[in-house]
Amino acid sequence: MELNGISAIVTGGASGLGAATVRALANEGVRVTVFDRNEAGARDVAGEVGANFVAGDVTEPADCQAAVDQAASGAPLRIAVNCAGTGWVGRVINRDGSPHDLSSFEFIQKLNVVGTFNVMTKAASAIAETEPGDDGERGLIVNTASVAAFDGQIGQLAYSASKGAIVGMTLPAARDLAVVGIRVMAIAPGLFDTPLLAMLPEPQRQALGESVLFPKRLGIPAQYGELVVAMARNSYLNAEVVRLDGGIRMPPK
Repeated sequence: MELNGISAIVTGGASGLGAATVRALANEGVRVTVFDRNEAGARDVAGEVGANFVAGDVTEPADCQAAVDQAASGAPLRIAVNCAGTGWVGRVINRDGSPHDLSSFEFIQKLNVVGTFNVMTKAASAIAETEPGDDGERGLIVNTASVAAFDGQIGQLAYSASKGAIVGMTLPAARDLAVVGIRVMAIAPGLFDTPLLAMLPEPQRQALGESVLFPKRLGIPAQYGELVVAMARNSYLNAEVVRLDGGIRMPPK
């Protein structure tokens, strides 16, 4: 896919993996729209690279449509990257024997799964309206899973379920969208140096890095953005989940 001059939307683009993706795409000449609930953060990242931003919630269909419309307004929308999401810690039964809270489980599914679904479907509809390029390709959707989809740890019931759902959507979405020339990929990151891990004490961060097979460090968000660019450029990548994790296999806890 030729990147220079096309448009992309990145959810969760105000920080972490999303912000790194915004920078990587903008560096290739892509007109990026940053979509995030954090309006100040989205504005800052957008201003840094000359992108657009839309403040909104991925769980709200109207917000998602407004962001997609903005992304499609100035150049052909060909890339959508879903990075918005969060985690939760809770066991099936708590230490006192009480069951996992339903509302927290539902919250994670709504944000991570429904939010991804909302943007993926609305972006696909807009991408399908563009003129096809080489091989009839119109665009690419990249969703963010996690190694927790495969190596869910103790307390990750809600999070692993949500990321497993994103893995499960990859193949059927790619099959659905093949007829209009849209590829669907997912990235399953491991331990990355995002704002969430930045809150941990340095000894704990170093211990996490040491648990990676190789290289023994936390992942750099820019490497996620680089993989998105590589996926966009290589039109034979489709319907697959790529682990980006330094070879780590997460222990039970």
